[in-house]
Amino acid sequence: MINNLSSLKSHTTIVADTGDFQSINEYQPQDATTNPSLILKASQQAEYQYILDQAIKENSGSALKGAALTESIIDRLLVLFGLEILKVVPGRVSTEVDARLSFDTEGTITKAKELIAAYEAEGIDRKRVLIKIASTWEGIKAAEALEKEGIRCNLTLLFSMAQAIACAESNVQLVSPFVGRIYDWYKAKNGIDYTGAEDPGVISVTQIFHYYKKFGYDTEVMGASFRNTSQITELAGCDLLTISPGLLQQLQDASGDVELKLSKANAEAAQIEKITLDEKAFRLMLNEDAMATEKTAEGIRQFSADIVKLEDMISARI
Repeated sequence: MINNLSSLKSHTTIVADTGDFQSINEYQPQDATTNPSLILKASQQAEYQYILDQAIKENSGSALKGAALTESIIDRLLVLFGLEILKVVPGRVSTEVDARLSFDTEGTITKAKELIAAYEAEGIDRKRVLIKIASTWEGIKAAEALEKEGIRCNLTLLFSMAQAIACAESNVQLVSPFVGRIYDWYKAKNGIDYTGAEDPGVISVTQIFHYYKKFGYDTEVMGASFRNTSQITELAGCDLLTISPGLLQQLQDASGDVELKLSKANAEAAQIEKITLDEKAFRLMLNEDAMATEKTAEGIRQFSADIVKLEDMISARI
């Protein structure tokens, strides 16, 4: 009997949103994504302590001390999780740059190159790794430079058309609009429990998808941060959807077909004006979107806080 997950796979590339690579196999996604919060969570699980131990052991003979040593261990931890994930997915893994570099273009470029070099040293083709970077102006400019060197990027913490357009104009590989966090903001502001196609997060991703397809951008759209399966099925046809194991299980347990919702034909018929953004226009357009401004800042703070927790956990171990 066909289930929602298998049906959805006929419309959209499915990505697992988790650092728990032991749970990935069951759902057979194409790719997988991680972030600091997911890696922190996985590192605290008993079954993954050996990866943290390995990252610490590999740095035990290092001349680095203090914060530099902790940073080196975290970088190795991210790559070790990525290597394990790449054993169980046929496609790509997304590995995130430290969120505290979100306003540092050169720092982001340097860190991205270090992570890619670490993967390549393990025999992994850089095409199988997406470097996750926050969708700030500085992050987008870093991604633009990295893409020119064949380092593919996943622009995360994306909540607005301003961010999406700037990413597309910069020829980044992929963007991850955060459906659930957009929904959270509007639900809290308006007191409405949005459902189906009326969900503001669904509307946002639909608009981005239509814009990209209508104007011929190659940047992939990957809906992310889902709160329920309705948000997911309303975006059937999106290039990719990254989904947590819990929601993947719900989709697998639900029988029946999923209807195609997003298509290039619908995009081409959409009445949309093309927008070109320089830095000043980007910052103004983003500033005019209170939700996107607040959620981008909040996301950077949350991911930064989880990196600090990871640092503290490692410092206590060494």
